[in-house]
Amino acid sequence: MSLTTKIIKWFDPFFDEDELRAPKNREEMINAEAELAATIFGAVPEGHKRQFFLYKKNLWIWHEEWMENGGWKRMTVRYEVKENGVFKKFEGTEDGYIKLGGAELENFRKATKTYLSVVKNRIYN
Repeated sequence: MSLTTKIIKWFDPFFDEDELRAPKNREEMINAEAELAATIFGAVPEGHKRQFFLYKKNLWIWHEEWMENGGWKRMTVRYEVKENGVFKKFEGTEDGYIKLGGAELENFRKATKTYLSVVKNRIYN
């Protein structure tokens, strides 16, 4: 059964929990978590690929790809959680890290909390 099929089954009320197995290695773990976490922000638009995951301690990744004008567009944002705040950096830009604040910081906190809950309950429980 593909990972996508498993994710769909996780939300199916007739899902048999014995079918679900924890990922076997770190790559499988990240892929399973990233694909599942993409759903916490709502439906992924057709033609889009979205991932959100905890890469390593205090480092979160948001990645999205979509088709536009006949080619793939990509956006990757790296979020680093430090003692003095949460900072983001867009891949491929000259800009440095930007400190999150206000609604953006609150949204990040909610997303990471939801991620940890969903991943724990749906993959490792």
